Amino acid sequence: MTMAAAEKGKKKRAPLSSFTILLIILVVLAIVTVIMSASGVEGVQGATLSQVLTAPVFGFQDAIGVCLFVMILGGFLGIVTETGALDAGIAALVHKLKGNELVLIPILMAIFSIGGTTYGMCEETVPFYLLLAATMVAAGFDSLTGAAVVLLGAGVGVMGSTVNPFAVGVAVDALNGIGVSVNQGIIIALGVIIWLVSLAIAIVFVMRYAKKVKADKGSTFLSLQEQQDMINEWGLKESETEAADDDAAATPKMSGRQKWSLIVFALTFVIMIVSFIPWADLGVTIFDAGATTQEVTTTMTGEEITTFIDDANDGATTTTITEPVEATSVSEEEVTPAWSSFLTGVPLGSWYFDEASTWFLLMALIIGVIGGVSESRFVKAFINGAADMMSVVLIIALARSITVLMAKTGLDMWILNNAAAALTGMSAIIFAPLSFLLYIVLSFLIPSSSGMATVSIPILGGLAHQLNFSVETMVMIYSAGNGLVNLFTPTSGAIMGGLALAKVEYSTWLKFGAKLFVVLGVVCIVVLTAAMVILS
Repeated sequence: MTMAAAEKGKKKRAPLSSFTILLIILVVLAIVTVIMSASGVEGVQGATLSQVLTAPVFGFQDAIGVCLFVMILGGFLGIVTETGALDAGIAALVHKLKGNELVLIPILMAIFSIGGTTYGMCEETVPFYLLLAATMVAAGFDSLTGAAVVLLGAGVGVMGSTVNPFAVGVAVDALNGIGVSVNQGIIIALGVIIWLVSLAIAIVFVMRYAKKVKADKGSTFLSLQEQQDMINEWGLKESETEAADDDAAATPKMSGRQKWSLIVFALTFVIMIVSFIPWADLGVTIFDAGATTQEVTTTMTGEEITTFIDDANDGATTTTITEPVEATSVSEEEVTPAWSSFLTGVPLGSWYFDEASTWFLLMALIIGVIGGVSESRFVKAFINGAADMMSVVLIIALARSITVLMAKTGLDMWILNNAAAALTGMSAIIFAPLSFLLYIVLSFLIPSSSGMATVSIPILGGLAHQLNFSVETMVMIYSAGNGLVNLFTPTSGAIMGGLALAKVEYSTWLKFGAKLFVVLGVVCIVVLTAAMVILS
């Protein structure tokens, strides 16, 4: 048997898909809860078969807003692609940067990091994976470079959150709720240090990799199958390659329709980013101008009161009132809407995925008209674009199912409560790194930054306060720990969905970023431990 035949006869071991990895995690965690429950561990209920089987369905329900957004986004990108504007725009950009393509990486990563540190940019990055993968492939790099620019750029910003209301804001509010005052200036200073140091490290890491790939395509971390998927999706066809070689110096031509389509395309993303930033929390009220409200007093009967209480407890209680009672409820009702809410009914700065879906659907129609896409072509392109996103949608739903199952079994709170008890009485130099490592574990179970802050800060922040440690440093330990895990956790729908769009397997991402994640973790531990010792 020849060497070639022997190699051909060997069965190649393909990397596990994101679906398989998520299902394995779901089943393993379910088994862990069953074992713990059978062993008599208090606070943990063993997952039932029905809970495991229905977890993906409830995960889909829990993530329906982002799933619908991703599908409509796919349709939107399908229309833009149909106009030819996107390919022409990328070609023009790469031509203009000929020989200087590397400068895209630090610029784009810095921009994404600003979104991360100011408002926790995460799910909003999903559309950019596809765009940056296409751009980086056209620039001579690979799709993994594109994914890294988006994920690491926004991710290190979240690690060093400064005024991020979904992380720092929720954490500070949780501490205020238990009577602990916080110095926001210290939090911002620590956040800036972690943000800028982590960003510098990440930029150098990605640029070094991109430079290697551009010089030698064999140095890519992508498997042969991933490389083929990348070529099929964004690589030049043979005829196009020959044409490009014959006319390499020519400036790519764009029609007037394509230019206007690109302008509207860029405007669409600018408005999306602006709409997600919580301006009111940052003291900016320009988008809320014109809004007026009035107090409305409503009389409530005893029956309405009991119904309200029982509904708030999801029907778990049955409240009765023995004597006739009457109460009043005072609420604020909008009289005149803000000027920026004319399109979706919600002002810019308060949008979420429902409003973003509406926006992208509208802009798909407008770009279709500008680009001269006929009705039949529009419908076909939109449906095909949405269909291309279905794998991403299912990955997001499956990732969310893990969080759903852990909340039902109580495993997340059990780990938090027991770890907090174990940290009691430790010195600052030990307390800080162990708290950081605890957040690494917890963030796998609760990837949501706001959810993590809500359940953990009253416990661990309160513990730090009792031990006379810096609560501001505790807030940053939470932010950095949670942010670090959200660079690679498979329970994050944004990560798994984004990697799927970039045609990058999860196992490849781990192999690519493992050393960087360790370095970033060590840097965070050193900075935060020093801060805890100095400020306590």
